[in-house]
Amino acid sequence: MAARPLRSTDPLDYQDLSQAIGAMSKRFPDGFVIPPHEHARDQLLYATSGIMRLRTQREAWIVPRDGAVYIPGGTQHSISMHGDVDMRTLYIDGKEARASVRELSVVAVSSLLHELILALSEEPVEYDQKGRGGLLAKMIEVEIGRARDLRLNIPLPKDARLQRLCAELLANPADRRTLDGWSEVAGASTRTLARLFERDLGMSFNRWRQRIRFHNALEALSRGAPIARVARQHGYRSASAFSAAFGKVMGVPPSKVAIK
Repeated sequence: MAARPLRSTDPLDYQDLSQAIGAMSKRFPDGFVIPPHEHARDQLLYATSGIMRLRTQREAWIVPRDGAVYIPGGTQHSISMHGDVDMRTLYIDGKEARASVRELSVVAVSSLLHELILALSEEPVEYDQKGRGGLLAKMIEVEIGRARDLRLNIPLPKDARLQRLCAELLANPADRRTLDGWSEVAGASTRTLARLFERDLGMSFNRWRQRIRFHNALEALSRGAPIARVARQHGYRSASAFSAAFGKVMGVPPSKVAIK
């Protein structure tokens, strides 16, 4: 087999490594979209700048500042970049690594995990497993296992009627139409739509719409917008009321994602 380059931005160079974790650095411009694809290894995607939106067949996720998304191997997904994204990708052999995160999830990145990811990214593609690279990888495994799960997913529907409705709301979360107003678009009665939301997405229409609105709010906060302004833009009269509702739905208070 040909020798691997010391550094590489080709994901294929990281799929059959001898070590449990490989780290790749790559930059993407604002608006860049990586089309649907999958990898043999698990991934941890972390951006030191910019925001990533990830989409699978069943869910959409936003990855904010101080967050990373864990993607099990074989999961088809696409990624869109919001702002210039400086991405670090850990390719993880799920059978060899001891990291306890196994399901698709967005996790909080501690200051220590941040530094460990940057440090491992400076190592060669194939590093000395008994040296600095190996020690960094072992510490990364521990930190991933300790990482706190952030509830930053939006479930997506299977039903074609809901897909039409949800696609329009995802494109314009500020749309104020009620289920009565969406009935003609979806081609189903208000009662049927309400039942489909509970059955297909596990939540009411209002709760689902609130979640996508808070995703947009999270992106604005991650870009540096003041909490008070974001609260007003999302229909809240006070930052405190917005913060309480945001934290309840998203699992993290807005102060944790806002740029100071």
